[in-house]
Amino acid sequence: MNIKDILNKVSEHKDLEYTEAKEVFAALFEGDLTPAQSGALLMGLKSKGECADELLAAVEVALGKARLVKDIEGVRIDTCGTGGDGKQSFNCSTAVAFFLADLGYKVVKHGNKAVSSTCGSADVVEALGLPLLKDPEQVKAELEQRSFAFIFAPHFHPAFALIAPIRQELGIRTIFNLMGPLLNPARPTHQILGVARPEYGPLMAKVLARGDVQVAAVVHGAGGFDELTPCGPAQVSLVREGSVKEITLDPQDYGFSRCEPADLTCENKEEALAMQKEVLSGAGPKAIQDMVALNLGLALSLLHSDKDLKECMDMARDAVAKGIKMIES
Repeated sequence: MNIKDILNKVSEHKDLEYTEAKEVFAALFEGDLTPAQSGALLMGLKSKGECADELLAAVEVALGKARLVKDIEGVRIDTCGTGGDGKQSFNCSTAVAFFLADLGYKVVKHGNKAVSSTCGSADVVEALGLPLLKDPEQVKAELEQRSFAFIFAPHFHPAFALIAPIRQELGIRTIFNLMGPLLNPARPTHQILGVARPEYGPLMAKVLARGDVQVAAVVHGAGGFDELTPCGPAQVSLVREGSVKEITLDPQDYGFSRCEPADLTCENKEEALAMQKEVLSGAGPKAIQDMVALNLGLALSLLHSDKDLKECMDMARDAVAKGIKMIES
């Protein structure tokens, strides 16, 4: 690999081939690139727009250095997003994960503490008294105990410590922000994944379709959220057994009332955590309950090929209204 050739290519807004991308990301993770070369690579990819081959190659290199969870089998789902929508919204994906676990589905939630949001998934899990798992060996036991395992990303991806200073110095979105939801070391069979910008949906779906996941949905919600929202129709990329289908999902078609983006926000971490506990107990503002039910319904439809989306939305609405008990166990 000639790094100058790679940098010249991306600077001309040309996509890297899969093998080229695999080689350059292997060099990046090994520390074989200088900080200047690393920064130029990441900026070049961002400027031209990352392609599926580049993102897939980067994910595969990162997973090759991760502490993978190898002792679990069967259906397991992750709920996560890229973040970065700047909405300071309620942490919907974490609430959905808890409701799924309470319904008996195996949830392998991969996440971190807040970076750009009011409250990250790890902040919620910690506040509710559940463990942030740090070793692959802990995951199976947690799944057996409560159908929920929170995989704390920093402890499963030690190679990212080498990349962290570069990302911090750049201070902008790079391909690593897209990689996060694709790096679950428990390799979920099913996934609902939110993206902050509409163009990322088809890109992420293409990568998921070429990976381990069996069924997935990549969503970009109305109002610019990386979740489905009651604010209006959402763009959804459905992945099933290696193929991708683009659909528009309108919450009103499933009985959800419109709301405003401001109805879904939390001003600070304390409010976000209090709201999380309210919603998990079956209470909270209707707009936020509806947002959780929307995303839970879509997740249930991924897990139930025998049920239509309306039936899954009705199941989700009932579950959110009842609240959950798993936090008390």
